[in-house]
Amino acid sequence: MTTRRGLAMKATMRAVVAEDYGPPETLEVGEIPVPRPGPGQVQVRVRASAINPGELRMLVGGLRAVAPLSFPHVVGGDFAGTVTELGSKVTRFAVGDEIFGLGLPRSVIGLATQVASPPSLTTGTLAEYAVFEADTPGLEHRPVGLRADHASTLATVGLTALPLLRAGEFHRGDVVLVIGATGGVGGAVLPLLAAAGVHVIATASAIDDGYVRGLGAGETVDHHTGGTVDEVLRRYPRGVDAVINLALPGDALADVARVIRAGGRLLNIVFPFHDPALFDGKDLAVETVFTAARPGDLDILAQRALEGALPVTISRRYGLADGARACVDLLREHTRGKLVVVCGEDA
Repeated sequence: MTTRRGLAMKATMRAVVAEDYGPPETLEVGEIPVPRPGPGQVQVRVRASAINPGELRMLVGGLRAVAPLSFPHVVGGDFAGTVTELGSKVTRFAVGDEIFGLGLPRSVIGLATQVASPPSLTTGTLAEYAVFEADTPGLEHRPVGLRADHASTLATVGLTALPLLRAGEFHRGDVVLVIGATGGVGGAVLPLLAAAGVHVIATASAIDDGYVRGLGAGETVDHHTGGTVDEVLRRYPRGVDAVINLALPGDALADVARVIRAGGRLLNIVFPFHDPALFDGKDLAVETVFTAARPGDLDILAQRALEGALPVTISRRYGLADGARACVDLLREHTRGKLVVVCGEDA
């Protein structure tokens, strides 16, 4: 038996929908049936949803071989919202609970299993309502004091930043170069590194210099002028302790490795991944790090956000009616931090 709010349920809802693979310009905001929860699932009235580049690259078809989508497809995975209906056998949440987290499309369950176990799946969060699996570390209660729009930005970037810090085993005083620091993941990595006492060198254009310094970067290198590696080596002739790559494709990392001291680390999150042969004979540890949700990680991120250690990095907010345009802007324009689609009131 399901539990529902007393409010009459809408038969249809607005959502950002893709009818087939293609660029973000093909997305439309349309009316589709409201999804209903099955056993072990919760329905959520979405308040806010932060967009991630990976979701849009999946639509272009870049991950089609390993993560095929089914259509029509509702875009979005990160969210904050209110539980509005429970499927049978759900005990973790109640109707009216404020929750946040992430989900992946149901058609990519193999990929979702790598992110969270049990996997965190969704019907898509750029919508008025979405359905999620209830028993997964990819969902958590949203604490009082943490705004819905801020919470919606934490899951994917935070659950990428925490594994990066764990893999890096950083110590106070380490010098780390972060490439792609102005993006969403950079907005979580930089303040977490700074809180750990790491000296961060961030790549950023002149216009974004103040932004990344505000997140915790100790110094910057303007990657638009070229010669990032040579400039870092000029400042640190013996090399830095580690590089965290959030932007460059794998074939560009061989040159980046020149800046890492002997015995240092190169941590990468960017697909397509590097060829391991690029680093044969080099004295450094190279690791690809994946987004992953451990039990309790979302609680850690929420607490860091409440403490101010994970500041708000929202650069633009859109209404749901403009959700398709938000997706285009994310891929086609220079953006910093996160773009958030506000799907409901009180975000």
